[in-house]
Amino acid sequence: MLEEAELNRTGGSESAGLTRALMSAGGERSDLRRRLLIGAALVCAVGLAGWIGVLAVTLPWRYRAGGWSAAWVGFDAVLFLAFAATAWAAWRRRQILILCLIVVATLLCCDAWFDTTLDWGTPGFTASLTLALLVELPLAVLAVVGARRLLRLTFSRLDTLRGNTGPVPPFWKVPLFGAYSAGDGYRHLFYPPQGQPDGAGLPEAKPGEVTPAEAKTGEATPAGAPPDEAAPGPGDRAA
Repeated sequence: MLEEAELNRTGGSESAGLTRALMSAGGERSDLRRRLLIGAALVCAVGLAGWIGVLAVTLPWRYRAGGWSAAWVGFDAVLFLAFAATAWAAWRRRQILILCLIVVATLLCCDAWFDTTLDWGTPGFTASLTLALLVELPLAVLAVVGARRLLRLTFSRLDTLRGNTGPVPPFWKVPLFGAYSAGDGYRHLFYPPQGQPDGAGLPEAKPGEVTPAEAKTGEATPAGAPPDEAAPGPGDRAA
């Protein structure tokens, strides 16, 4: 286990090399999880596509279901917990608020879908459709918009810390962090991440800019001065 003081004593190039070494240590395991995730998602998508066709052909138009009250009470209880978790995350200002908003939006869309489809052809269809259009779907849209705004603020903050001042790109262009971000196209999905050369992916210091290591030690080099010359001290006088 490396102590914080030891990390602070390392230089810029040593810190960069140490960071790359620590990131590559779990690269094989991360790549295995990524392959399993992609394979499982593809298998589920193909299997679900076939299952949809089977249901469309075999399911009856009308069906008397058991446990009706348990199904809806349980669903609304889960929705209540999602709203409560969202309120807590917003009150405490935690990053999990983004996930809570996505869950709330998903549950509200499911609620609107099942309310309107299961009440089709019944006297309660008008009330279900009105509730879906005026309450459930608008709240779902607000939750998605809020989650998107928080994600953009997070990415903008990360770019600022890295020294980037440009606009935040669309989410489908933003790579995942860590070893998952290797590759630019679909051909790279089933290949392990490629190693980066020394210094790749690290922001370069601009002339006159103080690096974090220099800020800790106070050994900054002024702009325009050669790298091997020390900055003049307050007690130095011109000859």
